[in-house]
Amino acid sequence: MTAELADDALKMAIARRRPKRGCVHHGDHGPQYVSLLLGETMREAGIGPSMGSVSPPWDNAAMESLMGLIKSERVHARTFETRGRAALEIFEYIGCSCNRVRIHSALGHLSPEEFEARHMEGAAKTAA
Repeated sequence: MTAELADDALKMAIARRRPKRGCVHHGDHGPQYVSLLLGETMREAGIGPSMGSVSPPWDNAAMESLMGLIKSERVHARTFETRGRAALEIFEYIGCSCNRVRIHSALGHLSPEEFEARHMEGAAKTAA
């Protein structure tokens, strides 16, 4: 993975989700996450970087679990005609299945979409 790929993904997320200043981006110690390019994009968007300690397995456990699911359910069982087709199917899988339907124990057995809706409701009530 390159710094450009990570930066493009972050810019796409910023454009789609419009996070408030103070949002936190958690990454590991990979070179793409400590790059000047990604750091500049985070600064411009008011996003704070977060990086765990080296080697503790729980820092990135949720992301590792997601990557395991994607690989077992979408990648290892087949061959894609093109990289573009693979990217599209993985994007659809994350956006449609993982975020909307699949429940996560780390989120109180809610889907990410349900968890975020409840969190945003609570934040709006607190602000009011």
